[in-house]
Amino acid sequence: MARTVHIVGAGLAGLAAAVRLTGCAIRIVLHEATAHPGGRCRSYFDRGVGMEIDNGNHLVLSGNRSVVDFARAIGSGGRLVGPPTADYPFVDLASGERWTLRINDGLPVWMFRAARRVPGTRLAEYLRLVRMLRVRADAPLENVLPCAGPLYQRLLQPVLLAALNIDPPQGSALLASTVMRETLARGGAACRPLIAREGLSRVFIEPALALLRARGAELRLEHELRALRFADARVAELDFGNDAATLGEEDTVILAVPPHAATALVPGLSAPRSYRSIANAHFRIDPPAGMPPMIGVLNGTAEWIFAFPGRLSVTVSNADRLMDVPRAKLVEAIWADVAKVAGIAASLPPWQIVRERRATFAATPEENARRPGARTQWSNLFLAGDWTATGLPATLESAVRSGNRAADLVAGPLKGSA
Repeated sequence: MARTVHIVGAGLAGLAAAVRLTGCAIRIVLHEATAHPGGRCRSYFDRGVGMEIDNGNHLVLSGNRSVVDFARAIGSGGRLVGPPTADYPFVDLASGERWTLRINDGLPVWMFRAARRVPGTRLAEYLRLVRMLRVRADAPLENVLPCAGPLYQRLLQPVLLAALNIDPPQGSALLASTVMRETLARGGAACRPLIAREGLSRVFIEPALALLRARGAELRLEHELRALRFADARVAELDFGNDAATLGEEDTVILAVPPHAATALVPGLSAPRSYRSIANAHFRIDPPAGMPPMIGVLNGTAEWIFAFPGRLSVTVSNADRLMDVPRAKLVEAIWADVAKVAGIAASLPPWQIVRERRATFAATPEENARRPGARTQWSNLFLAGDWTATGLPATLESAVRSGNRAADLVAGPLKGSA
């Protein structure tokens, strides 16, 4: 019988690992506890709003090479769309100001031109960011960077809040530093926003599943792993409750499940234990003509507004304060911001609020230190997920990188013995 790699979890990390492994002469079995692959990166038809929506808005940057390469590998690279340049429109609801940050390719000459900088900022503020690129030991961001002033309030705070999903001053300086090095420090070529306008499932999930099926991978939905059985420093059996999979000597397992599920399955596993929430609002309405695909909002309930065909969507990060707000009250506050930013006079259209309490691990130095690597103490068990030690916060890029890393560790000995 062919060597088998069991991948437990069909979110983006698990799918990335499976796609990476399809070039090896092995049998791939993908187990998913739910009826819907994709995890937090999927679309579904919502009856309340009467259309297909994403369970959360995810922004990809052109510098997110792992995600971009994954999309290309599954044949959907052309479905990630965005402006030809790194343009970021902002609206400050408190002052009424509007501006567009345009980050040029190559050397950051935009920082040296007052007309291109964020309104109210000075060159000295930008030059102080150099220290952010040299963080070596983790600490709260406020220990490394002044979390005040126009540049912080009008650019760094909204960007890092979205990336870390935590109030930036308490966030991990190491993670923030990586985000800065891989985006702003590399210029506009790495900062161009890319959006899955056709929906997350059509861009990432459905093409990946089609490719895996075409290459002989097996997908088992509603197949929840209940326990791992260990023997002789390796995983010997996967217990799915009604059935089990006994592993051969050369079989391996990639566990690509959320951290709370992983710690319940793997004895003694170190993993993040604290989480932060995200709230998304979706409105069934045609975006106004000429509306940018994405707008940053300051001093409102809404933080980022995304324009899709027939739909406007809003993301609010670090949204623990909104988890218990009545839905009707919350949607009214968000819609008021959207209507003001977009110049819409219409009353509240059909809507849906999606709130996820454990959207990401809390990106603090303490929680970052708890993230495990891909290897485990068991020789044939590897971990994947945006919560593992990728060096990035819990983003799509982190998820894909983790899946690639686990797949490479599995494929190395397989290729060597082929």
